[in-house]
Amino acid sequence: MNPAHLDLFGAVLRHGGMTRAADALGIGQPHVSRAVAQLERELGFPLFVRGHGSATPTPEGAAFAREVERTHAGLDHLREAARRIREVGSGPLRVACQPSLAARLLPRAIGRLHAAHPGARVAVHVPAPDTIWSWAASDQCDLGLVRPRPGHAGVVAEPFLTVDAVCALPRGHPLAARRAIAVHDLAEAALIAGAAGAFQDAVEAAFRAAGLAPRFGMSAQYTAARCGLVAEGLGFAVVDPVAARGLALPIVLRPFRPSLPIATLLIRPARPPAILAERLIGFLREARDAEGFAAG
Repeated sequence: MNPAHLDLFGAVLRHGGMTRAADALGIGQPHVSRAVAQLERELGFPLFVRGHGSATPTPEGAAFAREVERTHAGLDHLREAARRIREVGSGPLRVACQPSLAARLLPRAIGRLHAAHPGARVAVHVPAPDTIWSWAASDQCDLGLVRPRPGHAGVVAEPFLTVDAVCALPRGHPLAARRAIAVHDLAEAALIAGAAGAFQDAVEAAFRAAGLAPRFGMSAQYTAARCGLVAEGLGFAVVDPVAARGLALPIVLRPFRPSLPIATLLIRPARPPAILAERLIGFLREARDAEGFAAG
């Protein structure tokens, strides 16, 4: 059954005649008449009683018109469902994020997404890095912002952000007057270690390369905790500036030398991303650029 014929059938019903329907649509009356006749042949019953310039639906034509109306209502429902899926997705957008980006950059991007799509729902998780990789590989999250890790298949990864590590010092400490802190400046200083992993390994390697043995007296997993210990005068810490610079603590941050790059990847499952995921990725890049961070 030709959908165009159904549309012309509806036009004849609305306008009460073939000629009036043709005039309203800006097409020739013979085209309308042929389409209705073809539809009648396909259905096996007449749809209209033709008169002088008019067309009155037969009982069968009226019954068929009601069915067509129900069909159009169903199509309208499908169009509305498609609009909702397009605007707000099929469920919450699942984002797994490392702590350094979870407090500022990610919320800003989600705020922009919500402004563009007020009904969009986002679920933010801040698990361990290996968990973020596992979730992306098993399709348990739509996006991940995470440190590099080897050995994970089924994940699409792209560089997102790279920053150089900084040294956190108590405000007022003599070293805070320097423009940068070299590894030799910390030769005898009490230091606060981070969690075991690639970044802490890189910090310790910088000391070894300088022929120094770092004095790690305390440790804390997250940047905020390390900076809190620094604020209490318990030592210095080499930290991620993304997380550290938003803290309201009496500390100063200075570039650490030699430079230690800290990379963040944007990862997702190896499937086409959802529309909202693609849009959030765009807003994440905008938020990153607005903060003045370099792309990975």
